[in-house]
Amino acid sequence: MKLKVDRTTLLKALAHIQSVAEKRNTIPILANVLLKAEGNTLVLTATDTEIMVVETIDALVQEEGATTVSAAILYDIVRKLRDGVDIELEQPGDDNPLHLRSGRFATSINTLDASNFSVMADKELSYRFKVSSKVLQGLIEHTRFAISTEETRYYLNGIYLHVSEGHMGKMLRAVATDGHRLARIETEVPEGAEEIPGIIIPRKTVYELYKLLDEAPETIQVALSDNLIEFVIGHVTLKSKLIDGTFPEYERVIPQNNDRILRVGKEDFSSSVARVAAISQERSCPVKLSLKKGLLTLIATSQEQGTAEEQLDEEYISYEAEEMEIGFQARYLNDITDQVEKDVEFSFSDSSSPALIKDIHNPSVLYVLMPMRV
Repeated sequence: MKLKVDRTTLLKALAHIQSVAEKRNTIPILANVLLKAEGNTLVLTATDTEIMVVETIDALVQEEGATTVSAAILYDIVRKLRDGVDIELEQPGDDNPLHLRSGRFATSINTLDASNFSVMADKELSYRFKVSSKVLQGLIEHTRFAISTEETRYYLNGIYLHVSEGHMGKMLRAVATDGHRLARIETEVPEGAEEIPGIIIPRKTVYELYKLLDEAPETIQVALSDNLIEFVIGHVTLKSKLIDGTFPEYERVIPQNNDRILRVGKEDFSSSVARVAAISQERSCPVKLSLKKGLLTLIATSQEQGTAEEQLDEEYISYEAEEMEIGFQARYLNDITDQVEKDVEFSFSDSSSPALIKDIHNPSVLYVLMPMRV
């Protein structure tokens, strides 16, 4: 294999690829990136057996061939080379190191045989549709923070994507929950996606996909089956296994009759929560919301440090219901309000029931947050 490639182009591809390669796997080749020179292209592939990313870039290929090298090491070397240079890659034989040259710099990187690199097999993907990259980005942005990291409830370790009947007909919904908070967003069903099965996209896949969407073309091609999903994003293909499990009946936990309504500006509320929560270094610091007509008092207490309190009056809030007190974890409150554009609406029932939280300017999203004792 022998080729020349632009450093900026290669660096961008390796940035997409290297985080997929499994750095702590007992199978050494999974830490490597597969480099395949063919025609006028260099194809880079990385996988951890659950997710695979393939990217094709332009290259001046003098000798076709394939090899694998450490994804992390190759990325680190290319990242530290000067901007605007060309990189020469050459492997004179299958068992030899890969020689990398750029200007006066040269290095040799140990390789593993490309024939031992296992790619995810092509399978029939029954459902195919196109979706706006902005829409897909929004689905992830508004739900990913609520994905569970608790491995015992593996079926919560991803985003549940499905078609559901909404008040405006069939809608494509993305839902995530960790048992403490729930996030749901819906959008129009793309043409061709009307009959897709409900699927759970794993957390790692969600985050890798989100990174790719930063520089994505306007439209993304999606194909899926019951256990596999594929995204084609320009010259990059991301393929992933899906979580084999049943997502809980989340609609049962969405409150329907919460009638105590608090409206407040996102920035005012978030800043107040952050200030009172600063009294404690605990990530789970509880914040109590004490509500009266035209007045919201936020209170946080630490046994070691003391108490902090802040009031927001009718200049900042709207609340006309009965007096009540309810507590939430500060981090969970701000995780949700971070998703809100400008003004947030809280709907309460009582101090022990979940709160329904909405973005006043974006009716397509809603959040549910469980209270805690304070």
